Amino acid sequence: MSQEPSPNRPLTHFNARGEAHMVAVTDKPVTERRARAEGAIRMQTSTLERLREGSVGKGDVLAVARIAAIQAAKKTADLIPLAHPLALSAVDVEFADQDDPAQLLCRVDLRCSGQTGVEMEALTAVSVALLTVYDMCKAIDRGMEIGSVRLLEKSGGRSGHWRREP
Repeated sequence: MSQEPSPNRPLTHFNARGEAHMVAVTDKPVTERRARAEGAIRMQTSTLERLREGSVGKGDVLAVARIAAIQAAKKTADLIPLAHPLALSAVDVEFADQDDPAQLLCRVDLRCSGQTGVEMEALTAVSVALLTVYDMCKAIDRGMEIGSVRLLEKSGGRSGHWRREP
């Protein structure tokens, strides 16, 4: 089910002269595309408790982070120089908290019908959601650490389906 990219395959973001360019997708068929990504932000136990209680003092942190993730997914082509603008059909954002270590997980599931994948949109959405949590909680915990941002699964297009092994 998982397809690994070939290490010998040429990188498509470079032309014959080795210059960066935007890949032409005009001749690629429109297919259903999906990508799932996740990341985490570690924090002090007391910060996680305040998130759970809703007592951070800046409003509903997770609601703001969810909107930030959706907005970031839609703006990925403005942030990643060679990414194509995409008409996303769905952006689902989920949060889950964990105690040991104290952290908040963010998972994003994106879908669209298009000629290129949505992996960058999913990764960007997770990153911006976690940065938003940091921004809203930094007054009480500047030592928070964002990490483990990674693609979990993608489907659609020529390369087909790929899933991260557990």
